[in-house]
Parts: sequence; C-alpha cells; structure tokens
Amino acid sequence: MAAKMDRDEEKKTLRKILHYIRRYMPVLVLSLFLAGVTVVLTLMIPIFTGNAVDALLGGKGKVDFARILKICVQIAVTMGVTAIAQWVMSTCNNYLTFHVVRDIRSDAMKRMQKLPLRYLDAHSAGDIVSRIIADADTFADGLLMGFTQLFTGILTVIGTLGFMLMTNVPITLVVVVITPVSILIARFIATHTHDFFQEQSKVRGEQTAFIDEMVGNQKLVRTFSREESVKEDFAEINGRLQKVSLKAIFYSSLVNPSTRFVNSLVYAGVGIFGAFFSIRGGISVGQLSCFLSYSSQYAKPFNEISGVITELQNALVCASRIFDFIEQEPEPAEDADAVVLGEASGAVELSHVNFRYVADKPLIRNFSLKVEPGQRIAIVGPTGCGKTTVINLLMRFYDVDEGSIRVEGTDIRHLTRKSLRSNYGMVLQETWLRKGTIRDNIAMGRPEATLEEVIDAAKQAHAHSFIRRLPKGYDTEIGEDGGSLSQGQKQLLCIARVILCLPPILILDEATSSIDTRTEMRIQKAFTTMMKGRTSFIVAHRLSTIREADVILVMKDGNIIEQGNHESLLAAKGFYHELYYSQFVTVEAGS
Repeated sequence: MAAKMDRDEEKKTLRKILHYIRRYMPVLVLSLFLAGVTVVLTLMIPIFTGNAVDALLGGKGKVDFARILKICVQIAVTMGVTAIAQWVMSTCNNYLTFHVVRDIRSDAMKRMQKLPLRYLDAHSAGDIVSRIIADADTFADGLLMGFTQLFTGILTVIGTLGFMLMTNVPITLVVVVITPVSILIARFIATHTHDFFQEQSKVRGEQTAFIDEMVGNQKLVRTFSREESVKEDFAEINGRLQKVSLKAIFYSSLVNPSTRFVNSLVYAGVGIFGAFFSIRGGISVGQLSCFLSYSSQYAKPFNEISGVITELQNALVCASRIFDFIEQEPEPAEDADAVVLGEASGAVELSHVNFRYVADKPLIRNFSLKVEPGQRIAIVGPTGCGKTTVINLLMRFYDVDEGSIRVEGTDIRHLTRKSLRSNYGMVLQETWLRKGTIRDNIAMGRPEATLEEVIDAAKQAHAHSFIRRLPKGYDTEIGEDGGSLSQGQKQLLCIARVILCLPPILILDEATSSIDTRTEMRIQKAFTTMMKGRTSFIVAHRLSTIREADVILVMKDGNIIEQGNHESLLAAKGFYHELYYSQFVTVEAGS
C-alpha cells in the first residue's frame, strides 16, 4: 500500500512538473525534434560503416576506393550535422530546465510572502532554505539529465530496433528477448532507491536547518562553551545523512554494472547468431558489423536510462518537497469587498478576543479593550502572558479565534492587510536590517524619502552621531542583519525607520531593550514627541519607561487582571505594585 501511495505521489509530482514545462512547449518540441534528428543521423553512421566494410571486401579482391571516399564524405557530413543538432538541443534543454527551476523558485518565494506566520513559526528557516535552494538545485540536475539523456535514450532504443528489424528479423529477436531482463533490474533498483533518496532529502534539510541555526547563534554557542556539544549534535545528523546517502548511492550504483552485464549478453548473442547467418550467406560481413554496432547502441541507452531513472527518483523527491511548500495553505484571502483603510485617527477596539496558538492551550481569553485616538497604552506582565501576542493580533499576523478587533470601527478582517499595516509603525525587540546601505535601511518604509529627511529621522533616533563615524556615512554598506553593527546601533536604525514613516498608530515592543540607559533617556524624549497625537501600544519589561502612559494593562495568563494609570495601580497595591517594586526597591536596597 505504501509503495502504491509513493507511485501516486510520483504521478502527482510529474503532473506538476509538466504544468511548468507546458509554458515552454515550443522549446520542448524543438528539443524533441532535434533529439529525433540526432538519433536518426547517429544510426545512419553504422550503415555507412557497414557499406564501407563491404566495399573493402569487394569481389575479386578489389577495393572500391571511389565508393569508400564517397562513404567517408557522407559520414563526415552526417557527423557535422549531428554535432550542430546536439549543440542546439543541449542549449534548448538548458534553457528549458533553468527557466522551469526559476519559475518554481519564484513561486516558492511568492508563496513564502503569503504564508501565515503560524506556518513559518512551526518550521525551521534552514529547512525552508534547503527546499528553495538545495532541493531546487538537485531537481534541476535531475531534470536536465532527463532531457539530455532520457529522451535521446528512448528514441535511440526505438530507432535502433527499427533499423535492426529492417536488417535482419531473427537476430533482432535475440536482442528483444534478452532486453526485458535489463528493464526488470533497473525497475527493481529504482523502486528501492526512492525511499532512500526521500530520507536523504529530509535529513539534508535537517542538517541545513542545524547549520543555519549554529551560524546565526555562534556568539551564544561560544559564550556558553557549547562547541563540543554542537560538534556532537552535528556529527549525529551527519552520520545519519551518511548512512542514508550510502544506501541510496549503493542501490543506484548497482544499475550500471547490472545493465552492462545484460547488455554484454545481448552483444555476445548478436555476435554468435550473426556469425552463423554470415557463414550461411544470410547476411554480409558489413551488415554484421552494422548489426553489432546497433546492438551496442541499442544497449547503451539502457545504461543511461537506468542511471537517469535513479537521478530522477532523487529529483522527484526534491520536487515533491518544493511543491509541498508551494502548496501550503496561504493566509486567508481578503474579502472581495475588503475596505482600504485610509490614514487612521487611532481608534482601536478589542472585543471579547480569544486566541490560542495550540488548539488545546488557550492563551488570550475574553480580552476586551477600547483605545481612544492619541492614547498611550502600556502592556506589562510576566514572560509568556500574551503581551506580544496582542501585538501580533493587532497587526493581523494572526487572526483571532473568537471576538473581533476593530480599527476606525471596522473589523480588521474586513480591511486589506496592506492598508491596515501601513497605519502601524513597529519597533521590535528583535531587530532586522537587510543587506544594503544605512540610508536604504532607514528609508525602507518610505523609499522616496530625501537624504535630509533620513538624516533628520536619524538625529531624532540619536543614530546620526555613530552613522557619521562610519566609512561612508549614510552610504555605508552593511551586511545581512546589520553586519558588524552592535545590537544597540541596529535598534537605533530600526527606531529611525519608524520615525521617518511616522504612522498614526505606533507599536513599541521592548523597543529600547538593547540601548544603554543614557541613550534610552534621549530616545524616550524622542518617543514622547513622536507619540503626541498618535495611538501607541508599548510593551515593556522596564516599568520606568511606561510611567507616562495613559492606560497600563497588566496581563497574566492571557487576561487583563489590572488596568489604570501608574499612580492608581501603585495605590491599589496589586500585581503591578508587586512588579514595580520588585524592580526598583531591590535596586535601591542594593545601592
């Protein structure tokens, strides 16, 4: 049953590949036509060679030099045309293969932009990268080999069989009787290699994910002296990859010697039977040499096709992994009548919101909140209470399970995502900078911003001073995720990015967590100026940063357990009072 399901899966994958190939049908048709031309011309050469042999063994011991010269010219012309046809065919195959893989990669990248964060959070970045890059490359190699060898191999088998039947039917039957043995061996091996290649691709993705994780967190690895442990973990994964790869390679490598053995039997059979026919005068020596050449050419494609089949097994597995990613369920489609939100005033309302990441583990329960335009809402609470989850729901990175979130009186599920998110400015604890210049990173939200506007935003974020000290100032190129910049400097650039956009609703999720106290005080003043007249949601562990908030929400286990301003919450002597003095009284006592 499992094998049948595998075959069904292969058929589905092949249909998906053909869907992409169909876009380049003229190139495919030209490639197939040239493959036919190449095969026919290649099969003409043994006929010319046989005729030349008969000319050498002409009657009365005379050699027909004129005929031999003519045959040599025919062979030379045929080989020249064949070489040109093969070159054009290879160009077509390369064009077709790499355009198909390009389209698949493009679709994978487009799908990634539409996937819900729920999927991306549940799958390692390394595995996704492995599918889009490594698996696509392996698929390209298999697809190219399929075009260059599979089609020509099949046509060669059919062509040689036709030529042999025209030359001598009995000897051809010897070839046809022995051939199925080669096919059965190849099929048996191909069936077994599929499972090993599938496991190999899976473990390779796991290894890529592990390497990606270790490279990105090398500082932490060395800080906690985990080098040896990392080596051991990598060795374990590498060992599993080695074992499954060896099994896959071992089975696939059996194809060539097995089919070559059968093909040698074919050649021997043709030689023996052909010799008997030649002695009896049923076939000339030239025709026998032609037949032996055909039997060799007839057998050769089986070696190539068998090798191609094992490569195609690997390619199909890799293609299946890519298509599995491409076909993941995207974010829920926007309503046909979804409203484009203009510049919002900042009115936000959460009504009886329930949400859970895992089906049987509720996180946010019956959460209600009404925010007036321009209010500053601080959200505090212990780790894991749901603070950042509220932000994810406001941005509609996740949809609520029950209840509703409204902006300007409209449920955000009825707003276009782009217009909703364009009204938010967000600074997270985790910074993200892309490869490019400092200026490009600050102007990410407003690419049309002038240099003067970028500099002004950087000054407000207190990033201008360190940017000036960089080799090329605002035109300094930085690597992926900020390169050599410190965490605090990267955070300042992210803050400058939001200041430049200045949207009506601000979200600050531990925005100053990576900044020193002196700079934080300056940034707080910039935030205070920036937040005037704008609705602001502030998530903070350092409670000193939220004293001026209009409303402080104290969360615990997904619920709002206290609500009020700083003074009223302290006076209530509840959970907020406990959180606040756990930070400040301890510090004062220690000092």
